[in-house]
Amino acid sequence: MPGLSDFTRRFDAEHPAAPGAVTINGETESGHACCLTDNTGGIDTGTLKELLQLLIREGQFGGAGLSAAGAGAIVIGAPRCGHIQVDGVLYRLLVFPYEARIERF
Repeated sequence: MPGLSDFTRRFDAEHPAAPGAVTINGETESGHACCLTDNTGGIDTGTLKELLQLLIREGQFGGAGLSAAGAGAIVIGAPRCGHIQVDGVLYRLLVFPYEARIERF
C-alpha cells in the first residue's frame, strides 16, 4: 500500500499475512484507501465489514506520531494496539495509519 511508513514496511516483512487471512477494503471519510485484515481467517466477513466501518467512523485511520509510554521519541506510523472480543474470542487489534489487523494472542 503506498504511503506506508518504514515501521509498517518492516512489520509487514516480519509478519506476513497468514494463509487464509481475509482482507476487507474500504475508504476513510477523507478518501484514503484503508483495510482491515483478519490474520486468523476465523471471523466472518459480515463482522469484519462492520468492524472496518466502525474504525472508519471513529477516525482511527490516518497518520499520527506516537510515543511509547515513557519514551522520549515519537515514531511516525507506529501501530496503536488493543484487543477486541468477537463471538467470545479475544483477539489483538493493531491499527496502522491505513490498515488494521486482527491477530491471535
